Order: sequence, then C-alpha cells, then structure tokens
Amino acid sequence: MACKPGEKKSSGYFDVGIIADCQYCDCDASGIRYYRTASGRLQEAVNVFNSKELKYVVHLGDFIDREFSSYNAVVPIWNTLKADKKHVLGNHDFSVADTLKPQVPSKLGLTNRYYSFKVNSWRFIVLDGNDLSAHGAISAVKKKETDSLFKVLQRDSLPNLKPWNGGLSRDQLAWVKGELDDALRNDERVGFYCHFPVARPLEMHNLWNDSQFLNLIDGYPNVKFYFNGHNHNGDYTEKNGVHFLTFKGMVDTPDTSAFSIARITEDSILIKGYGRERSRRLKIKE
Repeated sequence: MACKPGEKKSSGYFDVGIIADCQYCDCDASGIRYYRTASGRLQEAVNVFNSKELKYVVHLGDFIDREFSSYNAVVPIWNTLKADKKHVLGNHDFSVADTLKPQVPSKLGLTNRYYSFKVNSWRFIVLDGNDLSAHGAISAVKKKETDSLFKVLQRDSLPNLKPWNGGLSRDQLAWVKGELDDALRNDERVGFYCHFPVARPLEMHNLWNDSQFLNLIDGYPNVKFYFNGHNHNGDYTEKNGVHFLTFKGMVDTPDTSAFSIARITEDSILIKGYGRERSRRLKIKE
C-alpha cells in the first residue's frame, strides 16, 4: 500500500509543506480577506505540518499584510515548526515603514533575499520578485534599476505593470543562470519558489520581467516546476514539462484554510491540498 503524504517513507521521495499568503494583520476583514484570523489559520497548518515528517516548509510570500508589528503575531507560530523553515519575500512583507524595510529579511530568518538549497537530487531556487519594485527595492542602485525596467516595459502597456508587482534584477538573473548551469552539471532537478507568477497567458499578477525569466529557463530541461502565490485564486498551467502552480491564499479562508503537503517522488509531485487548496498529481517529464 502506498504511503500517504506525511507518513514515514523511503529515501527516494520526500514531503514538504507549502503555504501562500498568510497575510496577517490586526485588521478587520476586507472583502474576502480575513486578516485577523489568519494567525489562527497559520497555527492550524503548523499543527498539521508538525504531525508529519517533512523535509521543510516554505511560505510563498506575504506573511503579513502591513505594519512591522504584525510579524510579532505570526513569527512565533512559524518558529514552532519542527521542519526546516523557508521564506519567500512577498510585496506585502515590505508594507512597513521605510526605515524598517531593511529588517524584513532578518525578521523572517533570511540571510539573503534570494537563495538556493538542495534536498537529495533536487536544487530549489528561491527568487526575490521584489528585488526591483516600488515596495522592496531599498538601495539607490535597485531603485534606479526599478525605474529603468518599469519605463522600458511600460511602452507595451502590459497588464502586469502594476505597483504591487516587481521584477528580477540583472544581478539576480545572472545568479539564476549560474545556479541552473551548476545544477545541470550536477544532474540535479530544479524547482523554483517565488511570490509572483510567470506563466502565460499573461495576467495582472505576473512578475514584471516574466518573459526574461521564461526565456532563461527554456534552455534547461532539468527545470521541473515553478510554485508561487500572490494570486489568491490559484492557477495552474504546464509548458515544456514545467509545472507552473499558483497556490491559493490562506488569508481568503474564514471557515477553512488553504495549505498543502507536496510529496516529491522520482516521477511525480503529489499535492495534497487542505481546505480550499485542491489535490493534484504533477507528472515529472524527462
């Protein structure tokens, strides 16, 4: 009988926990976003994750909605996770006072805003889609590059050129290429985590320079998935053997929740969805 996600397993596959857009703040609900109760939803997810044997848990950005003090309600819950903890930076994570923006990564336990790590024969690459953005570009150099990129892309009047989105800097794209080249040399499969979607057809939540990123990964057959948040409704598409999956937002769940456990095997990624998140099987193509 096959093991269920979270149960004890052989070394050939492993389980990871996934959450998108907890987006907590001590604020009244607005529309379908239930900010204040999001901390309770996070606690429910942590309780489930701690009952399983997971390699790591990743949050796909927007851990808070606004105000630096919001971190004080959710970081202690997050820190009770037994598994290794990974964060992706979202646009709302920088919805704090300008003087506090430099402290956001360290508040989330991050040494670097984008980074990679390995599990078995996989390399997981965590992108910072706020590298160039109106909210997360902190240095004068990044602010200048943000303005330059936005002006270039603005000529085409693209639907994703919104102030709540962002882009990857030249330095980050060069770093990604180096990571992909190294993974290819080492016969490693690659999975990406980012806050912003990149899949086509183009929609209003996409990374500003999504086409640059897609053109880059097209040359690497070892790229198998790209997981993100940001669009709280969720989405899915597959192209050239790469699974582009947008996870539903946790904050949009008043009476249930939205989180997942993904079992990564030799030939598939098996998503077990909780609450609003649906379960699915993503076939890994060689």
